[in-house]
Amino acid sequence: MRIAQRAQRIEPFYVMELAKAAASMAAGARPGERSMIYLNIGEPDFTAPPLVVAAAERAIRDGRSQYTPATGLPALRQAISSWYASRFGLSIDPGRIVVTAGASAALQLACLALIEAGDEVLMPDPSYPCNRQFVQAAEGRAVLVPSGADQRFQLSAAQVEAHWTAATRGVLLASPSNPTGTSIAREELERIARLVRERGGITLVDEIYLGLSYEEAYGHSALGLPDGLGDEVISINSFSKYFSMTGWRLGWLVLPTALVPAVERLAQNLFICPSTIAQHAALACFEPDSLTEYERRRAAFKARRDHFIPELNRLGLSVPVMPDGAFYAWADVSGLCARWGIPPTGARPDEGGSWALAFELMKRCQLATTPGRDFGTAEPGRFLRFSTANSMAQLQEAVTRMEQAL
Repeated sequence: MRIAQRAQRIEPFYVMELAKAAASMAAGARPGERSMIYLNIGEPDFTAPPLVVAAAERAIRDGRSQYTPATGLPALRQAISSWYASRFGLSIDPGRIVVTAGASAALQLACLALIEAGDEVLMPDPSYPCNRQFVQAAEGRAVLVPSGADQRFQLSAAQVEAHWTAATRGVLLASPSNPTGTSIAREELERIARLVRERGGITLVDEIYLGLSYEEAYGHSALGLPDGLGDEVISINSFSKYFSMTGWRLGWLVLPTALVPAVERLAQNLFICPSTIAQHAALACFEPDSLTEYERRRAAFKARRDHFIPELNRLGLSVPVMPDGAFYAWADVSGLCARWGIPPTGARPDEGGSWALAFELMKRCQLATTPGRDFGTAEPGRFLRFSTANSMAQLQEAVTRMEQAL
């Protein structure tokens, strides 16, 4: 059977290989042995709060499961708009909001609507691997630009200008970012958006962790950029992270008004509509009691960050930039690799470096983490991603195990 080149260009998601190895090791543990601690997957350990679950149950019981408009329930689009007003002080026309089958569908729709074959999209290195695969699937080419700790692991306007060519279509940013948990400074984001506008390009911003921001200097949506720049941004968001609805597969886009009809046509044909039950459930996310619970959880994620990252630094797994959002620690593990006799990444990315270290941590500490291989090509063997989307007790136990192993 001939496989399309489109499919063959999509790279594996290597974090899943580590997850399978961790699950296999855990399944083979003997009675009384330590259980595996999972700090590898970026999924909140919190699930949908009671009001959301109750809303889903009512929708099922009442038979409200028919197709919705391709752009989503009007009431949900309005609720999202109201959330932007109350949380960020932004006035977003509900007509610009398109509800999607997760942020993945949002990115797919945006890429299919805007990217032609051969178009290049600038992205920071490191960045979330699936984002560049959506560009590839739309026949475009993701151009990864090494972005170091001195710039918060984010693209700078100077880099965008230096790497812009006749083939460049725009930029795809993430703020806060996976894997680093860092955001773009507002002034730098504005400079990037202006530069892209001057060149007739597009600015896509993955904001799925925006609700999980911890610092006043950050936590601002790109939709609020001045001089109409925010109206031109394509923002991708999700109910998975802040709203704790990962498996419900629900997200949304905020689009320039002129782009809505094209995205709606694509959504009608590719998805018909997002899950109706999930949409009815998501309406309850914006109830006062639910929002109170989400803010309590945000405070818990911040407390975990504030405990775990200083502990990593103490152990010599340096986190060069304190994350201002999300639930990740992007740690430089080159020192630990040297200490354990693990060579730097060789000609093959699955030799040495953080890839080999991740397996050593599984064997020595029963601790699952994510090596840098998925997130870029600049320094894949130097960094390891820890997810702090786990209980404080588990994070403390992880530190204890690593300290013992060291």
